[in-house]
Amino acid sequence: MFMLPLVEPGAPLTPEQTVRYSRHLMLEEIGDLGQRRLKNARVLAIGAGGLGSPSLLYLAAAGVGTLGVIDDDLVDRSNLHRQVLHTDTSVGIPKTESAANALTELNPDITVNQHRERLTEENIDSIFSQYDVIMDGTDNFQTRYLVESACTRLGIPEVWGSILKFNGQVSVFWTGERAVAAGAPAPDGVSLRDLFPSPPPAGEVPACGDVGVLGSLPGQVGTIMATEAVKLICGIGEPLVGRVMVIDTLKAETFTVPFAPRPLPRPEPFTAEELLPYCSAPKVPEIDIVEFERLRSEGVRVLDVREDSEREAAYLPGSEHVVLSELLERPELAAGEQPVYVHCKAGARSARAVTALRAIGIQGINVAGGLDAWQAAGFSVEGTK
Repeated sequence: MFMLPLVEPGAPLTPEQTVRYSRHLMLEEIGDLGQRRLKNARVLAIGAGGLGSPSLLYLAAAGVGTLGVIDDDLVDRSNLHRQVLHTDTSVGIPKTESAANALTELNPDITVNQHRERLTEENIDSIFSQYDVIMDGTDNFQTRYLVESACTRLGIPEVWGSILKFNGQVSVFWTGERAVAAGAPAPDGVSLRDLFPSPPPAGEVPACGDVGVLGSLPGQVGTIMATEAVKLICGIGEPLVGRVMVIDTLKAETFTVPFAPRPLPRPEPFTAEELLPYCSAPKVPEIDIVEFERLRSEGVRVLDVREDSEREAAYLPGSEHVVLSELLERPELAAGEQPVYVHCKAGARSARAVTALRAIGIQGINVAGGLDAWQAAGFSVEGTK
């Protein structure tokens, strides 16, 4: 499937830019005209994390004139094994600021727009309408389907990536008359909901923060996402519109799976409220960090369900420990006369644990936000390494 260029050419290249992009200029498919399209392009990355890092770096190096970065998080040291846009000196500063610093240092010719905020139904259209391509590297289903709805509504192409453990997926979604005119499948292109009509039930698909991810995998997937954006902008090659690229790093296999548009009319977009039952952690009794700290000082039972390696790095003194997989198989391991306050890294795994405990009559309470919220509040932990 060949597609027409997405972006019109910008101003002529300066002598310095001709040197910088000389290897692109040698490529017949890109050349001077394609490089000027890149110079005139505006690409928004949702998230400056594992997928946003490599895709932004390569788009900046490729000469995309305007890059937007939306992220409301701070750089954390646990990010650095995969989020190569940031360095150890960036720990604690906003990811958007760290990203802007790194990208403009790599290529002073480009403009980086910082959106230090969370995407909502209220702000998404005004942000997206400033860009030609949306790069979706988010790690939660609420945002993915919010992005899908906005891109479908606005007719903006979405380069989509997903990673978990050792596996990754990449695709391109684009709908509307403009998409079909450019070469997307008739009658209305393809969207995320043609591939995944609805998100999975809560707790069915773990997050990377719960089960981990190979540090180099986001580099592979994010780089492919950057390549897909360049192809769309310049109108070269066959973008992954109507196909999903699947990457299995353990088997060293990469293959593509085609998918077709679903019959029109398209389903109504999900609202944020409609997505909550699908995507949030199971609803269980929970306690906030401040109240948990008060009760902990009184000697309540605390259960840590993180992996052994996580506990070695940081743990709450006096807490019991059973990894989640073992606890789900044998919830009776947490039996006792007192209620048990369960925590993990961010609160999702512990919510699943509490559900299993309460199913057999054990009074479990989830610690909202987990150890991340505990440390963010300034409370101390210990570690064995």
